[in-house]
Amino acid sequence: MIKNHTQNVIEITEKYSAHNYHPLPVVIAKASGLWVEDPEGNRYMDFLSAYSAVNQGHCHPRIIKALKDQADSCTLTSRAFYNDQMGPFLKLLCEITQMEMALPMNTGAEAVETAIKASRRWGYEVKGVIADQAEIIVCSDNFHGRTTTIVGFSSEPGYKKGFGPFTPGFVTVPYGDIAAFKKAVNKNTVGFLFEPIQGEAGVVVPPDDYFSECARICHQEKILTMADEIQTGLGRTGKWFCVEHYGFKPDMYILGKALGGGVIPVSAVTSSKEILGVFTYGSHGSTFGGNPLASRVALESLCVIRDEKLVENAAELGPWFLNELKSIPSKHILEVRGKGLMIGMVLKKEARGARRFCEALMHKGLLCKETHENVIRFAPPLVIKKSELETALEKIRSVLLSPELL
Repeated sequence: MIKNHTQNVIEITEKYSAHNYHPLPVVIAKASGLWVEDPEGNRYMDFLSAYSAVNQGHCHPRIIKALKDQADSCTLTSRAFYNDQMGPFLKLLCEITQMEMALPMNTGAEAVETAIKASRRWGYEVKGVIADQAEIIVCSDNFHGRTTTIVGFSSEPGYKKGFGPFTPGFVTVPYGDIAAFKKAVNKNTVGFLFEPIQGEAGVVVPPDDYFSECARICHQEKILTMADEIQTGLGRTGKWFCVEHYGFKPDMYILGKALGGGVIPVSAVTSSKEILGVFTYGSHGSTFGGNPLASRVALESLCVIRDEKLVENAAELGPWFLNELKSIPSKHILEVRGKGLMIGMVLKKEARGARRFCEALMHKGLLCKETHENVIRFAPPLVIKKSELETALEKIRSVLLSPELL
């Protein structure tokens, strides 16, 4: 049997790549906007958006032009010198987040680590916590990255197995439980690290008053609110930042994914001068953080979201799409939840897992991914049109109602 190019690519990847992912059996060779294409020319609708890193759509012409133009000028200087792109990028980022200062990094996990370090040092130097006693409250079922420190405060056994010992100083409380949060607060608490919607946990949306009440307690007790908006931010939920749905502004925004426009890894923490001002020369850094290529791409990525009104598009189409998904009369569906264009379809245990539905959707020309076994995540690029969502709904309905998947 003659193998096609897709089969060859999968075989060589499986042979030489560490098996830390379980991808669907599809190879993406080309991409533009909502659409991706395999080596054989089959086209698919991308409803994962690289876990929300491609909010602006694949290979957006303005972002690609910015990448190419900057690549011809200067790509890397390190922070040993100034470059002419980082300042304009951070200025716009601070204006959008309404913060005074920003610290650029590369990956989302690096931004989370930056926020952890900032909150701890702030706790010692500003709040007056005794040295090495600082505590940060986190939520059960969190996902903040893959570094040793971060997986150490995960409640998912699979993320932690075989990687200990772990960093102390983190207190875990049930997500959405205000009473448990109050009980966890003490004189050593310096920060509350949270996702406004938990993406990897299955697009879990908290009670409406949860974060506003936690923020009130944090303000009262002088505890920093640290919003991990790596997946939820930059328009994904129909607001620039998901916390806006809950009516408060955090002390720190942690950003990544779509900040790089689906082109290059870019992350950042934005906050006040009081908080980020605790970093002094040599206390934190990154060779590639704030590099001119990344800064130019990130600047254009933000401008595309603003100029093309992608936040507004998610706010308009998201609720409609959510309600349409809820109306599918499938015996497999337990619940559909989310905000904007970040939606999770929870399947009943009797459905025997979400992956087989994702594979069926792949064969229909729609790519999405299961999370936590029983949840299908739908998160298309924010450039999507209503007509394209209608086409996607036809595919989703046909799979969820298919006699072959009873």
